[in-house]
Amino acid sequence: LFNQVSQRMTSYIAARFAIAPDAARERQLDLFQRYGTTLRGLMVEHGIDPRPFLDYVHAIDVGVLNADPDLATRLARLPGRKLIFTNSSRAHAERVLERLGVTPHFEEIFDIVDADFVPKPDRTSYAMMLRRHAVAPENACMIEDIARNLEPAKALGMTTVWLKGDIEWARPPGGEGPTPYIDHTIDDLGVWLDGVIARREAILTDP
Repeated sequence: LFNQVSQRMTSYIAARFAIAPDAARERQLDLFQRYGTTLRGLMVEHGIDPRPFLDYVHAIDVGVLNADPDLATRLARLPGRKLIFTNSSRAHAERVLERLGVTPHFEEIFDIVDADFVPKPDRTSYAMMLRRHAVAPENACMIEDIARNLEPAKALGMTTVWLKGDIEWARPPGGEGPTPYIDHTIDDLGVWLDGVIARREAILTDP
């Protein structure tokens, strides 16, 4: 899905500034690296209205995703509150959750609008999310596919889990070695959840 969103960001920037796609892509990445999201950079440097931008870049085909009943089962077996904390829009997150078939398992979505358009990894948005939903960070676990977004979570007291992917900029700065703000590195969310559920059930049944 991110590839589709990224392509639409590039086309938005190319049209907005009347530049070639390659130059638009360069500007997009530069803003992302300096501001945390391309949107934040466009807002700060060019004063764009964020809502039409979000509507445009998230007009993608979520049909490439399949329903994931195994994930739904795992989430149902895992007690506790589950929240979505995203730099995307609520509407986009809702479409993805619906497509995966896991909507009922999440209590709420804290999106970029809720964060006043201040994106992860800015610690301000984490503090806002924790206050809005009365989350005690020492009792919370944050799972992320972009490693740098876990640094503020760890600083606030959360347990952190990095879900590895193929995108180079989503990795920790030093590669995949030990990183102080990452408690657990996983390759497969489903397998990891199975382990968490099994350990919890073993503790509960241990005489």
